[in-house]
Amino acid sequence: MRSCKSLAKWRSGEPVLGTTLHLADQSIFEMVSLMGFDLLWVDLEHHAHSLETVSGLMRAARVGSADVIARPAKGEFMRLARLLESGAQGIMYPRCTTAEEAAEVVRNAKFPPMGDRGLDGAGPDMPYGLMDLHAYLKWANEETFIAIQIEDKAGLDQAEAIAGTAGVDLLFFGPGDYSIRNGFTGNFNDDRYWEAIGKVAKAAKSAGKWWGTPAFDALHAQKLLDAGAMLITRSSDLSLLRQAYDGMKSEFGALGFTFDSFLY
Repeated sequence: MRSCKSLAKWRSGEPVLGTTLHLADQSIFEMVSLMGFDLLWVDLEHHAHSLETVSGLMRAARVGSADVIARPAKGEFMRLARLLESGAQGIMYPRCTTAEEAAEVVRNAKFPPMGDRGLDGAGPDMPYGLMDLHAYLKWANEETFIAIQIEDKAGLDQAEAIAGTAGVDLLFFGPGDYSIRNGFTGNFNDDRYWEAIGKVAKAAKSAGKWWGTPAFDALHAQKLLDAGAMLITRSSDLSLLRQAYDGMKSEFGALGFTFDSFLY
């Protein structure tokens, strides 16, 4: 049994820093967790990871201190418990639009009396039947968290009701999808971006919940922290790897090396 690092920080008033890991390589999860990051975000909404693969990635992360937050696709309620059984400390549920949908997430992710999650007790979260059952049920409800993503106008309009749903711990604003759906694709200097951030922050504060969103650099992160954000996510393994290789191309291009780039 391991307590949730993110919840411990939030409960003491400290923000949490996470990063996204797309590559299905256990050594990357192990390395970044050993480096002391608070949270590793693994994405099953947009990637072809199987539950078996993700279970191995989570096991690698447990070598270090990082929590894992797992995102299923919208409507994949039956996956929630399996992700938690595999060792996720948190669930990131995407594109939520109603309090009823948020309540369904809670119902599937929490044991009674908070929800209606089914009991197995044979997974690494138990772990493997080694805990006292009553202690496990209490721990599972108290040491896992639910983050609900607000990613469109419908969700933003219902942000207060979603935040007020019992069992929801955190609102997470998804700027990419929101910008696409509201006519300012990728322009995060647009007033509509900051207006949406303000509404998410207000809804979370009114409900006594935390909120978060991705940051694009340290200055942006500071503005978000000043606005009350308690979860900041920054970049991904793919992005950082691409940036490193772009830098290498620039450095060695100056020496006369050429690159037959496939895309650009």
